[in-house]
Amino acid sequence: MTDSELMSISAFAELAGLTASALRFYDDAGVLRPHHVDPASGYRFYSRSQLTRATQLRRLRAIGMPLPTINRFFDANADEAAALIDEQVAKVSAEADEIARAAATLKASLDDASCRPLCAVAGPVLAAAVHQVLASTADDPDFPVLGGVRVEVDGDGITLTATDRYRLATRTLVASRLPEANQPWAATVSGRDLAASTSLLRRSPSVGLEASSTTLDLRTADGAVTHCRLLTADYPDRSLLLDSLAAPTHRVTVGTRHFLKALEQAPAKVGLHVAEGGVSLLLPEESVELDGTSTGGDMTVWFELTTLYPALSNALGSDVILDLRSTDQPATVRSADDGDLTTLVMPCRPS
Repeated sequence: MTDSELMSISAFAELAGLTASALRFYDDAGVLRPHHVDPASGYRFYSRSQLTRATQLRRLRAIGMPLPTINRFFDANADEAAALIDEQVAKVSAEADEIARAAATLKASLDDASCRPLCAVAGPVLAAAVHQVLASTADDPDFPVLGGVRVEVDGDGITLTATDRYRLATRTLVASRLPEANQPWAATVSGRDLAASTSLLRRSPSVGLEASSTTLDLRTADGAVTHCRLLTADYPDRSLLLDSLAAPTHRVTVGTRHFLKALEQAPAKVGLHVAEGGVSLLLPEESVELDGTSTGGDMTVWFELTTLYPALSNALGSDVILDLRSTDQPATVRSADDGDLTTLVMPCRPS
């Protein structure tokens, strides 16, 4: 390449969307060397072929990737480079969540006087309930509220609801109402914040729920408080969705453990076949008779394994009831043991 084909640092900077001073910095850091440096003047010159690297460098810095990691990125193959990007995004997301939680704690401290006691519940039970419904949340940038959990507290206890628009999980808990709590309360709570709180909840025999204008506060037995942010966007109406479902045409009662065991080696899609009072699981090479009973005529409903398995693995007690409607309508998975868990799962088309 001749000198006439090279660009000055200012011309290259304009094309790359960087500043000349940034290019000098990246040269000194060994991340983006010039194609040629004039020995007499010290001027740096760049080739058009370096634009791809410069653009990638700019974008990597935009997601906060440190220079040592950027050097590893440029030496890596495609899979390794993608993994480095994912690691950086996870790190930045975790830092953003930590900042948001710190901000929520700070705002809650300004609102302590108006904090409203709601109820108390066993910490390990609440932690398990949060885990059970979080499987039905969604990380959707267009609808961030789907990453939240709807929490409702009334005279009957606590209800946690989550949905990703394909599944819906509702978990109810028996709670002891605090003397100061005299009205129902409902809000959508950050799923990320609830997930981060579960390790503390599991270690506390009792947890008090308190509400402020911006947070749901979880107070453990030792007095520690976790502030979970409230989401302000409208949440899908659980009651409206459940009430709009058609009446079940088939009911399956089956042992949870046997069902899960049969699914361990299942492919991406599985069929649930109902016939003559029994129920079986259709796999590619065999049909597995399940430990259960059924009502209704012959019918086979297909499910994605990634939809059906979480609904069963989080079930309460030793048995589940599946209410089936048709091959293209939501199925309801119900279980109960110290409260109840209801999950809607959408069928799919067979392979």
